[in-house]
Amino acid sequence: MSSAADSHRLFILTPEEVHALYGLPRLTDDERQLYFDLGPRELEAVQARTPSVGAYLALELGYFKAKCQFFVFEPAEVAEDLRYLLTKYLAAYTLDSIKPPSTTTRTAIQRRVLELVGFRHCDAVAQQALQDKAARIAMLSTQPTYILRESLQYLTNEHIVAPKYTTLQDMIGRVVTHERTRVAALLQKSMPAKVARALDELLAADEQIYRISALKREPKDFSHKELKQEVERRQRFQPLHDFARTFLVKAALSNDSVKYYASLVKFYSVYKLQQMPRASARLYLLCFAFHRFRQISDNLIESFVHLVEHYEHQAKLAAEEAMNQAMLNATENLHAAGDVLRLFIDPSIATDARFADVQTKAFGLLEREQFPTVADHLRNIAFDKIAYQWSQYTQLSRTFKLNLRHLFCELDFGGRVEDAPLLQAVTFLQKLLRAGQSPRDVKPEAFPRHLIPKHLRLYLYHEGKVRANRLDTDRYEFLAYRLLCQALQAGDVFVEHSNEFRRFEDDLISDERWAQRDAVLAEIGVPLLLAPIEDTLSTFREAVRTRFVDVNRRILEATNEHIKIRGRGEKRRWSLIYPTAKEPANSPFYGQLPGIGIADLLWFVAGGTGFLNSFTHVLERYVKQAPDARQILACVVALGTNMGLLKMAEVSGISFASLQGTARNYLRLETLRAANDAISNATAKLPVFHLYNIGDKLHSSSDGQRFETQINTFNARHSPKYFGLQKGVSACTLVANHLPINARIIGTQEHESHYVFDLLHNNTSDIKPERHSTDTHGTNQVNFWTLRVYGYGFAPRYRDLYKKAMTLVGFDSPSSYGDEMLIRPSRKVSEELIIKEWPNILRIMASLAQKDVTQATIVRKLSSYLRQNQTKRALWELEDICRTLYILDFIDDVDLRQAVQKALNRGEAYHRFRRAVAYVNGGAFRVKTEAEQQLWNECSRFIANAVIFYNTALLSKVYEQKLAAGDQAAINALRGISPVAWQHVNLFGNFEFSDAQTKVDLDALAALFAEAAYWSRAFTEGPSQA
Repeated sequence: MSSAADSHRLFILTPEEVHALYGLPRLTDDERQLYFDLGPRELEAVQARTPSVGAYLALELGYFKAKCQFFVFEPAEVAEDLRYLLTKYLAAYTLDSIKPPSTTTRTAIQRRVLELVGFRHCDAVAQQALQDKAARIAMLSTQPTYILRESLQYLTNEHIVAPKYTTLQDMIGRVVTHERTRVAALLQKSMPAKVARALDELLAADEQIYRISALKREPKDFSHKELKQEVERRQRFQPLHDFARTFLVKAALSNDSVKYYASLVKFYSVYKLQQMPRASARLYLLCFAFHRFRQISDNLIESFVHLVEHYEHQAKLAAEEAMNQAMLNATENLHAAGDVLRLFIDPSIATDARFADVQTKAFGLLEREQFPTVADHLRNIAFDKIAYQWSQYTQLSRTFKLNLRHLFCELDFGGRVEDAPLLQAVTFLQKLLRAGQSPRDVKPEAFPRHLIPKHLRLYLYHEGKVRANRLDTDRYEFLAYRLLCQALQAGDVFVEHSNEFRRFEDDLISDERWAQRDAVLAEIGVPLLLAPIEDTLSTFREAVRTRFVDVNRRILEATNEHIKIRGRGEKRRWSLIYPTAKEPANSPFYGQLPGIGIADLLWFVAGGTGFLNSFTHVLERYVKQAPDARQILACVVALGTNMGLLKMAEVSGISFASLQGTARNYLRLETLRAANDAISNATAKLPVFHLYNIGDKLHSSSDGQRFETQINTFNARHSPKYFGLQKGVSACTLVANHLPINARIIGTQEHESHYVFDLLHNNTSDIKPERHSTDTHGTNQVNFWTLRVYGYGFAPRYRDLYKKAMTLVGFDSPSSYGDEMLIRPSRKVSEELIIKEWPNILRIMASLAQKDVTQATIVRKLSSYLRQNQTKRALWELEDICRTLYILDFIDDVDLRQAVQKALNRGEAYHRFRRAVAYVNGGAFRVKTEAEQQLWNECSRFIANAVIFYNTALLSKVYEQKLAAGDQAAINALRGISPVAWQHVNLFGNFEFSDAQTKVDLDALAALFAEAAYWSRAFTEGPSQA
């Protein structure tokens, strides 16, 4: 490895962050009590020295407990801490009598501190071990902040004093350089000449556009042109992906590293890629090709599924319209049908009249084409909608062949033994189509016909003598596509080289790692996974039995006052009363406050939270200048309000080029999420925050909010209810105690329930909800159990609770429950199935904790109804047990019902706030990719978080004021004031992001509320926009 002198020093931490780690502690009174609390052995060591040495020993000991570091300081800097120690432990001595120790004595003091706390210095041997550890960490991720964080954790675990920051900087620089050199050298050695040429050709130009630039493009929609180009991009990447698939395993590159290297291709211009060392450029391009290939595979599968479902929907609509028209025609023609029947008793028609003449008269009364419909109606024969649907597939055959065949032929499908008939049909059709043959040109008897379900055979064969020759090949082809879609969505058929549609087993912990099952489960540390399943079931059994008895007893004794019962006997029905407590956004409390501009507010929040430290440059080194905070704030406001950088340049006085460069360098999902976390964490530390707990619990909620997309993007979908004729997406947000602590954009066609655990598990803030609520859209077949395993209480609000209560389960036969019990289980739990499948359930649950999997993908596959197996059914049994316990509690506990409603109301209040923040362009996205949607949404969340921090900081000042005055009534009133308010914040007009001192004086604002009249008006006056 090269020496530190040979490498550019990495930029890892800001000066403020370095000071937080290595700066002399500035302790509060509470922290002095904590860190200067000496144990018997420590006190004995202090008292065994002279007063001066003992005082400094106690001082160094406390500082080491605070930061695991030793410090150089002047006596005046630590006077307050020394005075505290003297008062507590050396009361006979004054501060003037305590003399600073010599250098030799200070070294001895530090040696004794290390003995007392069990630490050691980071000597040459320890530094080498640390560097070896850092090198292994770099194989997982070359992000310097990640390596630093893991290295510091390693030092803490090993009880080693961290070396100087510059030493760590240089060490991390060496391991990052070494890791990239290692991988690049291995690539150079392993790479065939044709792969090297293919990588170099990506930087060549085709028809005035660089090939890599063309390959970066994403499809805008599901049109044939867009998807054909996506297929071509996949084909271009195929050889590189095939090589990367084995090389990346050989190089032991983690998914994080591959994604990071791939992201550099998007960041660097083609010119920069051409100028950098060829080995590095090839490595980045190879990772990009690998990552993009799999992303394209997902896009093609999703397109295939979407188009098949679209054609199904078209056929169903046409069948529905045809049925309605047939019924209308039959009704309208009943009078004419009566006239036709009267012909048989018409005296003017001779008895020996020719039938043809009678027919002519009949067709004059009722058209020939209407006879079958009217006859079926009279005979009460239903209209065959399914037959009409299949006839529509024939009408759509040209369209679906054009749009589906090229996607179908591009992908390679795999599956299980039980899917053999489908896979035989897939292989048969792919072989034909890839050879350029049409299925119509093949003899019908050659088609694998085991694919066709019995109930559909009527519609896939034409009338004729020999059945095999009557197969409608167009309908057969569409049937194969439809069944393939269902199997893909169920996870029973997979595409190996994709992210979302690979084998379910590939989403789970690898066989090699799972061989150390006990170690994996211990590392995760989840009690429910460590406990024997028999013990868990025993606990569940007792709880379910007890709750059924208690809930029914309280109903019968009428002690549950919030349930209504109607009817008697078997006709008894019940319903619940839902008392609610409103917590409106834009409370009148804010109505009399002076307005504040968003720029001034952000500067104030920056000072109180340090969020600006989160905006690191995309490159770890070669950064020529420090970030400009003005430009970062302007960029965030530009994207968060939907204004855009060009408009922001016009109203802020900052050039468009500067804003564009800053956004490119500093605004990424990881930096924005870190900045959001910084604000959320700071808000949670404010005195008033705990007042927002619901029922003494930190109670969160999540829900989706629809936003129109004015530019076509691949994830946008039509939804007439929300967007009319336009398309849009859904922004799912996790809200806890009013704070939006996590969010992501999903397609409106995706089920929100698949992202509930994902949002909670991947919440990187310090705010950890104890209970979580959603509406019915957030429920599925695994969320109760999954959230319970990982320590969250799931508390949804069902649209039809009575219906759900009819599906409760018990550990005894339903017949064992007396007729007097109003709430009873519908069936008995299968404990044997759960115990049998527990090893498989353990592996699935443990896999959800992995860093490099998408939790939503696993949940989606587990909750699919399309196909079931024993493990899924066992999981669903556990889900039913947890749901039963919750519903019984929900029926019995009015406070729980009120808490759920309150949590959901807070989510809705945030939605109103989020829409007010992104006010420009009606809140509609005007971006070209899903990645940009995620980025802009994070910026909107950032602005909302900042305003909530400002409001909470003010409310905290008022809270402390009322607490000091002992005004409990006022404190109770503060509980009902939501910090989600924006009526006093100016989000419009010109923006001045000057870094001059902000004019915010919260103490002065809070002082206004000390006046009784002002306090009274805070609840009776001012605009309310809730």
